[in-house]
Amino acid sequence: MAAALEVRALSVGYGPVRALHEVSVDVPSGAITAVLGGNGAGKSTLLRAISRTLGFHRGTVDAGTVHFDGRPLGGLSAAGVVAAGVVQVPEGRQVFARMTVADNLRAGALGARGGGRKRYLASLAEVHELFPVLADRAGQRAGLLSGGEQQMLALGRGLMARPRLLLLDEPSLGLAPLMAARIAETVRRINSTGTSVLLVEQNASMALRLASRAYVLEVGEVALEGDAAALAASDEVRRRYLGVVDETAAEDAGRAQASAPVLPRWSA
Repeated sequence: MAAALEVRALSVGYGPVRALHEVSVDVPSGAITAVLGGNGAGKSTLLRAISRTLGFHRGTVDAGTVHFDGRPLGGLSAAGVVAAGVVQVPEGRQVFARMTVADNLRAGALGARGGGRKRYLASLAEVHELFPVLADRAGQRAGLLSGGEQQMLALGRGLMARPRLLLLDEPSLGLAPLMAARIAETVRRINSTGTSVLLVEQNASMALRLASRAYVLEVGEVALEGDAAALAASDEVRRRYLGVVDETAAEDAGRAQASAPVLPRWSA
């Protein structure tokens, strides 16, 4: 499958601090690709570099290239990247709190490719089908929504620009498990319409279930990459990112503890 997004040897810095070092990532057309890693691994920086929003965070691309459908994104503005079909939904449900739900969605449509009233209404209908609650609360201020509803609005606002590639930064962050599962299912539905997805997540279990391919970042470098199912079965990934204990090691430790001599307890 041809890659819709090609990131090659990307190096990024914030002043003297190197955040990414020669990172290469592919997102095949129509696929979900996951990027995993702990805090400070460089996941959000990668998305900012792709969406050309890095400058807003005082970061710079020091080396490397980013192409989408064969077109370089390096010379575009953030608005130009959206117009090219690449839309980022940032971490932290950054909705416009004082604006209504309807106005948030309207703002998302400003960068849509091939705009017009008919296209806007079609996009709005699709978002309302995905998230009926946004239609029910169209006149409500976004800041009064629950955390899960704000994440739905953030996703819906991104979809109003009709992206061909959606960059998702920690969509399950801070959500209850049931709501996180609903967001995961929504990501799957979005992808089923043909939209490619680059998913950054600390919830590795969720990300690996959704994705066909995954990368693991550590301290700004790609430490592991491959088929998502294979990575999910990897002992190293299971131990470090899925919270699965090495059962053999645990059993050995348990036997060692059981066979250790019991020392007498002296009273004071």
